[in-house]
Amino acid sequence: MDNLFELAETCLHNAPVDEKLALTHQAWQRLQNGELSLDQGKPVAAITQVRFPEKPEWLAPRFVPKRKLTAPGGVAAFFHAIAHIEFVAIYLAWDILYRFRGLPDEFYQDWLRIADEEAQHFELIRAHLQALDTAYGDLPAHGGLWDLASMTANNLPARLALVPRCMEAHGLDVTPGIIARFKKLGDTVSISILDRILADEIGHVERGSYWFSKVCRQQGREPEAEYRRLLAQYYQGGKPKGPFNREMRIIAGFSNAELDWLETQSP
Repeated sequence: MDNLFELAETCLHNAPVDEKLALTHQAWQRLQNGELSLDQGKPVAAITQVRFPEKPEWLAPRFVPKRKLTAPGGVAAFFHAIAHIEFVAIYLAWDILYRFRGLPDEFYQDWLRIADEEAQHFELIRAHLQALDTAYGDLPAHGGLWDLASMTANNLPARLALVPRCMEAHGLDVTPGIIARFKKLGDTVSISILDRILADEIGHVERGSYWFSKVCRQQGREPEAEYRRLLAQYYQGGKPKGPFNREMRIIAGFSNAELDWLETQSP
């Protein structure tokens, strides 16, 4: 298979977990080697055709049990939740490059690289879970991230605003505090995994910011005003809750004006 979009369809629609991971890594390497076509002739399938593994069971967020890190099984439950986020993030990266066509080659290169990095994150966490006598799928998870993808299947600026610039950006806000909690526990393995994910996620959010601004301007819209409008339209409560990590969000492409708005108007 020598076409990027056909590979994307395979990963989104029917690839088992290990095959999906292998295809993702191979696709990124092959694209760098000039071995994949970006011909966009084949029609895009509806997002309802995307398929996930039977496990884990998906529940509404309020029904997913919560455990403290210090409780029995708490670390495993935490990393199972993170594994699920990273696994869905592989889908999100594949889906955005598959679903939205007619963009510069750089767009597809960026999101395939991100898919590859999300797959690396998932593999790191899955190995860590195994050391904790837990497998991905053993615990329930929620589908909030994919709900946002479904809501924005026909709106690229909304997808960019809600996924990298809301949900992934939230990771920049909360992960440093979580790392500090693992430092108190003396858990160096967990710290190293979270440090790696955090470093990569800054770049993922930055790419979301870059393409959001570029697409908005191509559509004749002012990016900061459009960000506020899309959050009011799609985001429950109208915007994310703080506190916000200004330093990391600035690196990741947020403006001071956006952060002032988020902070002063945050519920």
